[in-house]
Amino acid sequence: MDWSRFAQQMASLARDLLSQESVDATLERITDSATDLVEGCDAAGILVLRGKKVQTLAPTHDLVVDSDRLQERLHQGPCFEAANTKDGERVFRIRDFTREQPRWPDFTPRARRLGVGSMMGFLLYTEDEDLGALNLYSHRPGAFTEASELAGWLLASHAAVAFSSARAHAQMEHAVATRHMIGEAMGILMGSHNLSEHEAFDVLRRYSQENNVKLREVARQICERGALS
Repeated sequence: MDWSRFAQQMASLARDLLSQESVDATLERITDSATDLVEGCDAAGILVLRGKKVQTLAPTHDLVVDSDRLQERLHQGPCFEAANTKDGERVFRIRDFTREQPRWPDFTPRARRLGVGSMMGFLLYTEDEDLGALNLYSHRPGAFTEASELAGWLLASHAAVAFSSARAHAQMEHAVATRHMIGEAMGILMGSHNLSEHEAFDVLRRYSQENNVKLREVARQICERGALS
């Protein structure tokens, strides 16, 4: 492993991740980089748990999706476990899928039939939140070494910060857009019904509550139709 070259690549990647225009673009850059930067990595993806349901983000190959679905069905596997970890281990590695793995006895033979030879899972986390797990796969048994694990962990550390930042930025943009739309809808109601600002917002709020519709959706209807349906 050429660590000097790797350090230069990671520095370039860190800048590149922060320049991506969306969460999806950020995640795709992360998983693409995994296959380039981590020795032995043939495929990569990010697994996110919603309760016990698995969501696969930015998979580089179908193998990632198939493995995540298998882990969801079995509730077992290194990446499922990494994404579900609150304390303790944050890195998981199966070196050789041709050997019995007592920790994941149901997952390992089925994953081997999918074409997995070895894999690693890294928890994506910041000080404030757990974001899922970065999954790295190889078709070859024994492909991931200690150096591969260290490289993967370093990549996952950068990835978590970039993922968190991109998501926070997207949430902020969404909040600003929502506030703008609500303001526009209030203006329509104020002009068409001679309402005060407080009265117009109260109309939106009551319609939202009585019809179990999000305030943003109520505002969107008014902006599109000029009135409530």
